Amino acid sequence: MKHLIFTLIKILLSLFMIYGGVQHFVKPDFYSPFVPSFLPYPIAVIYVSGIIEIVLGFALLVIKKYAKLGALGVLVLMILFLPIHIWDVFSETPAIGSHDAALIRLPIQFVLIALSWKVYSILAIKKI
Repeated sequence: MKHLIFTLIKILLSLFMIYGGVQHFVKPDFYSPFVPSFLPYPIAVIYVSGIIEIVLGFALLVIKKYAKLGALGVLVLMILFLPIHIWDVFSETPAIGSHDAALIRLPIQFVLIALSWKVYSILAIKKI
């Protein structure tokens, strides 16, 4: 049963990353407000982060040899994105659209961090 739950979490996390990465190309304007103003070439940042999300999702889902690295990458990426979501909660004009959406999105970020940590830690000790 634990193996099934772990596999489902890993698949869902992978699909979430792949879907999110694809959305960077489908709706790049949605992600523009999330790119900090001090970074040059915001569209390139959006596309590169989309590619990274897709690669990490595929590594976690498809490439068993790199699943652990994919999980670690997702964890690092979610931690890197955390300040953006915290900033969004306290911003007068949240990038996500509203304060309610920002307040909902922040705990989701913590859930994604926890899930990616759990997947990584299980893969790292090769329980499954």
